Amino acid sequence: MQELLTFVAKSLVDHPEQVAVHVTEGPEAVILELNVAEADMGKVIGKQGRIAKAIRTIVKAATSRNSKPVFVEIQRPIEEAEADDVLSEEAPDSAE
Repeated sequence: MQELLTFVAKSLVDHPEQVAVHVTEGPEAVILELNVAEADMGKVIGKQGRIAKAIRTIVKAATSRNSKPVFVEIQRPIEEAEADDVLSEEAPDSAE
């Protein structure tokens, strides 16, 4: 599963070295978290989410024989998430 998602994502983006897939296995489901460069987010999501839906369909078809459902989550880039955390911590102080 992880290899398939990594291959598909690297085929779509301009910065394949920044593609990362993390697997979280729970008792009832498996979650694949896809991280790509900020510049490549649009290529992975596509217009109106069509490419993201196609990626999810491919992974679902490849894992249809598993007893656990598999979900694909496209995460925002790590750098952007860290910057938002810093800004949200500073926001209450600047509101005074």
